[in-house]
Amino acid sequence: MPPNNPNMTLTSLFLIFLKLGLTSFGGPVAHLGYFRDEFVSKRKFISEKTFADIIALCQFLPGPASSQVGMCLGVCYRGVPGALAAWLGFTMPSAMALILFALGVSHLAESIPDGVIHGLKVVSVAVVALAVWGMAKKLCTDSQRIVLMFFAAIIVLIFQGPWIQVGIIGFSAGLGILFFKPQIIVENDALPSLVNKKIAVSFLIAFLSLLVFLPLVAEFLSNDIVHVLDSFYRSGSLVFGGGHVVLPLLEAEFVPNGMVSKDVFLAGYGATQAVPGPLFTFAAFLGSSLQTSLSPVLVGLLALFVIFLPSFLLIVGVMPFWDSLRQKLRVQSALIGVNSAVVGLLLAALYSPVWTSAILNAQDFALGLLAFMALAFAKVPVWSVVVAMGFMGWLFQGIF
Repeated sequence: MPPNNPNMTLTSLFLIFLKLGLTSFGGPVAHLGYFRDEFVSKRKFISEKTFADIIALCQFLPGPASSQVGMCLGVCYRGVPGALAAWLGFTMPSAMALILFALGVSHLAESIPDGVIHGLKVVSVAVVALAVWGMAKKLCTDSQRIVLMFFAAIIVLIFQGPWIQVGIIGFSAGLGILFFKPQIIVENDALPSLVNKKIAVSFLIAFLSLLVFLPLVAEFLSNDIVHVLDSFYRSGSLVFGGGHVVLPLLEAEFVPNGMVSKDVFLAGYGATQAVPGPLFTFAAFLGSSLQTSLSPVLVGLLALFVIFLPSFLLIVGVMPFWDSLRQKLRVQSALIGVNSAVVGLLLAALYSPVWTSAILNAQDFALGLLAFMALAFAKVPVWSVVVAMGFMGWLFQGIF
C-alpha cells in the first residue's frame, strides 16, 4: 500500500486517529504501540524499520513525540491537511473531556472507579511490551545491535532526563556510522510529504520567527492573552521528553502570577492521566482554568492549538527532506544505530514509567499477561482489550 493511498480520504484518516484518541491510554510510549499496531501490523502502511526511523526523527525534535509521529503519518497520507486531521482526531477526545473538567464537571471524572483506571494502565504495559518485542525482532538482528539496545536502555534508566535520551540517540548514530556498514542502499517505504520544499522552509522560518518574536510582543503589549500564547508556544517549542517534562515549565508560567492556583493546576494534571490521548492536552484544561479576559473555552482551545503548533511547523518543515536524507549510505548506517537505541529507549520506558505505575502486585501481572496474550497471539483488537481490561481492573478491585 503506497503512503499516498487514494482510498484514504481525510475523513477516513480523521476517523482512524479519532479511534486512537478514544482508546490510546497509557502515555506517549504506549501511543507508539497503538500506532504500530494500526499502521504497521494491521494496515501495513509502513515497514517496521521506517516506523522506527520516524520515531527517531521525532525524538530529535522538541515536543510530544507520539503526537509528532501521528502528524508524520498524516503528512505522508494527505500532506498538511492530513497532519491536521491526524492531530485533531488524536487530541480532540481528551481535550474536550479536560475542558469540561476545567469548567467544573468534575463528577464525571470522579465517577470512574480507580480500578478501571488501573486496568487501563495495565493495558499500556501489554501494548508497550508487544511494541518492544516486535521492533526488537525486526531491528536488533545481531549481537552488536542487541548490545546497543541494552546499552541505551541501561543509560536511560540510570541517568534520568530528556537530554539523556537525545544524547543517546546522537551517540548511537555515531556508533552506527563507525560500526555498521550497509553494503547497499536499503530500500524503504517511500514517505512523500506531499509538501513543497519551499513551503516547508517557510514553515521552519515561521517556527523560529514565532519563537523569537512572541516573547518580545508579549513584553511590549503586556496583554494577558498574548502572554498565554507566548507561554504555551515556548513550552511546546523547548521541551524534550513529552507531557511530564512540560509540567514545570507551565507551572512556572502561570502559578506564581496567580493566573491559576497550584491546587487547580495539579488537579488538572491528575485528570489528564485518566484520559486517553496525548499528555499535552493538559494545555486545554490549563487554558480553560486561567483567569483571563476571554471565554474559558476559547482560551482552552487557543492554548491547545498553540502548544502543538511548534510540532506541526517542525514536522511539515522537516518531512520533505527526510526521505532523501535517509537514503544516503552514511545516514542509513547512522539509522541502524539509532533504531537499536530507539528500541532500547522503549525498553527502558516499558519499565519506567509504564511497568512501575501499573504492575503493583501478582494480580496486576496476571492481567498484564492476559492482555499481552490477547494482543500478541489471539490478535484481539486493541480497543477490545482496553475495554476488557478496564472492566477486569474494576472487578479485581472489588475482589482483592
